[in-house]
Amino acid sequence: MDLQPPPADLPFTGERFVPGVRGEIWVEHWHRYHFAAQFAHGLRVVDAACGEGYGSALLARDAASVVGADISPEAVAHAKAAYAGTANLSFVQAPCTKLPLPDESADLFVSFETVEHIHEQEEFLDEIARVLAPGGLLLLSCPNKREYSDRRGFANEFHVKELYRDELAALVARRFRHARWYGQRPSFFSVIAPEPRAETGHLAEVTEAAPAEAMSALEEPLYFLVAASRSMGTLGMLPATLSVFADKDDWVHRDYEKVMRHLETAGAQLKEMAGHVDTLAKAREEAMKSRDDALAWAGQLESRLAQLERTVSEQSRGLADRDREIDRRAGLRWWLTLPFRRLFGR
Repeated sequence: MDLQPPPADLPFTGERFVPGVRGEIWVEHWHRYHFAAQFAHGLRVVDAACGEGYGSALLARDAASVVGADISPEAVAHAKAAYAGTANLSFVQAPCTKLPLPDESADLFVSFETVEHIHEQEEFLDEIARVLAPGGLLLLSCPNKREYSDRRGFANEFHVKELYRDELAALVARRFRHARWYGQRPSFFSVIAPEPRAETGHLAEVTEAAPAEAMSALEEPLYFLVAASRSMGTLGMLPATLSVFADKDDWVHRDYEKVMRHLETAGAQLKEMAGHVDTLAKAREEAMKSRDDALAWAGQLESRLAQLERTVSEQSRGLADRDREIDRRAGLRWWLTLPFRRLFGR
């Protein structure tokens, strides 16, 4: 399955993850499905609130069959088109509280980051219990309200009711007597993995460009750690298990969050400055147009003024000629010679 940028027909809104979205969100979502995939071999799987369908498709690689269900008609239509070539995978449009599936029809029921999005949490767990076979396995994830929201002062607009640990435990225990808890946290970790692969533990190394293609070992470790002995028995005592060292204070991830907040602030400021620049550019353009209009109007005025000056000059010359004629006719000689000029036609 190739990873493509977020499809135009199913954009990322913040509520539903789609392949191609970057940031820690892709690590969180892909890790959960890779973790679930190790339990899906040969089983009938239901993926409730499957969204875009990428996780259902990943599970279908090893499962006997997978049914992905989502309440969004757009998401289901997209999933059916995007993963049409997978024979053991199907999608249905339905709310997670009322799935069109027979009783006890699933061996593995997967639903990640769903329960906090709905009010009907009790009804949702009842529906899971109905669809899941008596010996079936439920894999359910949701945010830890104390860490996700309380500590960080964060409010996710798409979450209806987040749960504390005791609330989630009570919700599950009323339908399922036995539970094993896992914690997930994207952070700064050091991983020591045996070669060629770990006999215990689960490792899925992927790239951002192909998150569905996982390696079960570190392909290119940054450091080599060698254990050596003259005795094979001594080496045989070393477990081929995965070792993870985690930073409890989470300083790298906190620093990452701080940098991201600064980037968001800087981005907002840059966007605001770009708006100001755009406004100034438009104002300059309008000012240049006004200047050009004013210059054109001034040119018209100058041309009109020159024309008026020529007219005035011509009229002034005409007036001067008439003034001279008046002065000439005002003399006695002109009047005395007038009869003779008329007689002789002068």
